[in-house]
Amino acid sequence: MENIKSLIRENIKNLSPYSSARDEYTGTEGVFLDANENPFGNLNRYPDPYQWRLKQILSSQKKVAIDNILIGNGSDEIIDLVQRVFGEPKEDSVIICPPTYGMYEVYANINNLKLISIPLTDDFQLNTESILSQKAKILYLCSPNNPTGNSLENLEYIIQNFNGIVFLDEAYIDFSEQPSLVEKIKKYPNLIVSQTFSKARGLAAARIGVAYASAEIIAFLSKVKPPYNISELNQKAAVNALADETIFRNNINLIIEEREKLKIKLLESEFVTKIYPSDANFLLVEMENATEIFEALIEKQIITRNRNSVVKNTIRITIGTAQENQLLLYTLQLLVVEMLKQSSLNSK
Repeated sequence: MENIKSLIRENIKNLSPYSSARDEYTGTEGVFLDANENPFGNLNRYPDPYQWRLKQILSSQKKVAIDNILIGNGSDEIIDLVQRVFGEPKEDSVIICPPTYGMYEVYANINNLKLISIPLTDDFQLNTESILSQKAKILYLCSPNNPTGNSLENLEYIIQNFNGIVFLDEAYIDFSEQPSLVEKIKKYPNLIVSQTFSKARGLAAARIGVAYASAEIIAFLSKVKPPYNISELNQKAAVNALADETIFRNNINLIIEEREKLKIKLLESEFVTKIYPSDANFLLVEMENATEIFEALIEKQIITRNRNSVVKNTIRITIGTAQENQLLLYTLQLLVVEMLKQSSLNSK
């Protein structure tokens, strides 16, 4: 593994980050005449630019130092920041392993980075030899993977042997029995682990992403991020979400139970030909006439995700409440009856 600093863009190494008013005074009490804020109102003050309270809680829960944590405006901001810190436009490459989360590619295009696509194998695992044979600054891995739902194998072997930054997206890790690799950031200086409050924590509207990495990497990412990227409201929402682990774990268990129930019931449907293994809060379901079924469900105001373009004949179904899942199954059964009736009419 190369020295991390050698992977950083030259202009980022020399960048002087913006110094906000809250860099000069970090207290919470006083007469604030420094940041050109409106003196009236309840939300008139800028939020903590470093999100110290949230980081303190995460540091305690994850057993990592505060210097190893970056808070992003959703994980998408973190994906972008990593590319801007490490990727020289028009020169450097990033590796993606489709089918996977589409924003890795979108940000590579935005940041004018070359894209190396190494598809997953037929069983949705990494093509290890092909990955390690390529020269790239950043490798994006998602485990459990979106949209396939499975956990990836050989992650540590790849991290050990990839001569660049490995960005491991663990957005769905709380639904998996596989352990997080956050605890491995001390062992692997090239590892960035990304997590989110959008899935298991139920805060998709608040846009809270978290990166765990070496203090050196976090320092460079912090230089590039906007000064007030997380609102005060969203910081408080994240802190509150971390307050009761019992409720959090109960909700996770309910979602996993519903996932397994839904899987069993879907396999009874005449439409369904296969359901891929899932360690996430969704199922990738192979169906006959997947696009037609997707569109028919939308007409019934049941919205799934058509993944036919990335995995043939599939739709991705997020696990809802028990009532929502029952409504989905009931509606699918109605569609079976309607389509059989239509097929019978067409054959006459």
